[in-house]
Amino acid sequence: MNEDLFNMLDRAGFGENVHEVAAEGECRVLRLDDSSGEGFMTMYRVFDGVYLMFNDFHLESCLSQYQNAETLISIDHCREGRIEHINQFGGRYYMEAGDIRIDRRVHHAGSIHFPLNHYHGMTIGFMKGIAEHSLAEAMPCLKTDLAALADKFCPDNKEFLLRDDERLNLLFSQLYRVPKLIRTDLYKLKIMELLILLDTVEPAAQTEERQYFPAAQTDKVKEIRALMISDLSQNYTVEELSAKFGIPAGTLRKVFRAVYGSPLYRYMRSYRMNYAAQLLVSQRDMRIADIAQQVGYDNASKFSAAFRDVMGTTPQEYRSR
Repeated sequence: MNEDLFNMLDRAGFGENVHEVAAEGECRVLRLDDSSGEGFMTMYRVFDGVYLMFNDFHLESCLSQYQNAETLISIDHCREGRIEHINQFGGRYYMEAGDIRIDRRVHHAGSIHFPLNHYHGMTIGFMKGIAEHSLAEAMPCLKTDLAALADKFCPDNKEFLLRDDERLNLLFSQLYRVPKLIRTDLYKLKIMELLILLDTVEPAAQTEERQYFPAAQTDKVKEIRALMISDLSQNYTVEELSAKFGIPAGTLRKVFRAVYGSPLYRYMRSYRMNYAAQLLVSQRDMRIADIAQQVGYDNASKFSAAFRDVMGTTPQEYRSR
């Protein structure tokens, strides 16, 4: 195993909550432990100074101590789930499935939140000095200038966010499904292809602007969600929540959708039905009508219709599986 890359990453420091659990050849597996769950990062050295890391997290939040001044440029792709980031001005923004983020990893340390309690994606990182040399040696015909690429996408250490780029998402989808026997060679080819494609992307042409939200607004929305899921038998209107938490109804709707990826009422209906599904299996002696009331439905037929819409089957059929 080439120690240069991994030593550089270790010097940056992943934090006391991250531990190596396996290592073989050019691969390391790191585990992140948090009171709300755990996460795994499977890291491959592709070239000297270039790593590819698969991120699989099942937790609500965690503390990141990773901030690496030796990172030239880093590219994140979200495959599934949702992750909250903070920009250099303290504003919060969210990555969802299909989103790509490019940054220099200078604003990475701090509290990280996963609004849906899970996140799956990929990170490709290029380290200063070593990456440029190893790529030029491996592919002399590749004309990509990593420093120029970083300056193009991340001026003043800002992050660049790209949503639903068909060509790039196709490339990432192929990286998630690489047979083990050809893994090393294909990772190398796809990273070269990624750099070539990024050369063709013009940041100024990306007209869809990512929304950033003040911490005060996102914190209130998280408090609102915590209240609603604490007792599912209670139902609240947006107007009631707006008055209770001192946030305009329109802002509440907009920020809730940004944080959790769906409108408030749709999110809560899905949450209620998934909780009801757990009760149907774990509490088999409990009447369906009582489960309906526990998740906020006084009318059993309305509960059954909502359950079918979300879960694709009736509560009785679900219990009988």
